[in-house]
Amino acid sequence: MRWLLLLLAFLSLSALAEVRDPNEHFFQPKLGDLKDDLAAAKAEGKAGILLMYEMDDCPFCDRMKHTVLNQSQVQDYYRQHFVIYPMDTKGDAPMVDFKGKQTTEKDFSLEQRARATPTFVFYDLDGNEMTRFTGATQTVDEFLLLGRFVVDGTWKAMKFNVYKRQALAK
Repeated sequence: MRWLLLLLAFLSLSALAEVRDPNEHFFQPKLGDLKDDLAAAKAEGKAGILLMYEMDDCPFCDRMKHTVLNQSQVQDYYRQHFVIYPMDTKGDAPMVDFKGKQTTEKDFSLEQRARATPTFVFYDLDGNEMTRFTGATQTVDEFLLLGRFVVDGTWKAMKFNVYKRQALAK
């Protein structure tokens, strides 16, 4: 009987959090022109652009996609505030950077010092880095907290680990 109650509790909790494909509901289709994307983000009233630097066979990228970025509350919050793209650190796809320069995803990743994956870099509406988070977050709540840290402008006053510690103490 106890086992049945635990199973019912688990099923009801998992029904609360909708799981959706991050490629469709978190990331937006790339056009390959970050300069144009800045203009679109401004027009849409976004806080900026979020790039997730990743590479194939990265277990931490995969974990983020299957445990955090697939959650509807994460997808809805981030898409409300940011234009979001994956960036392949080994990719040869041509693209245009924030200043209008032709490059590739791999070269752009190197210029942005995205050496470890995943690396989440938040850019303001002028293409300047606001903050970055390297590695996978531990939980959905931590990733949502990271988004609020940027949207609220707290990144200007303190580091994320200090902000997170203060938020957890409340």
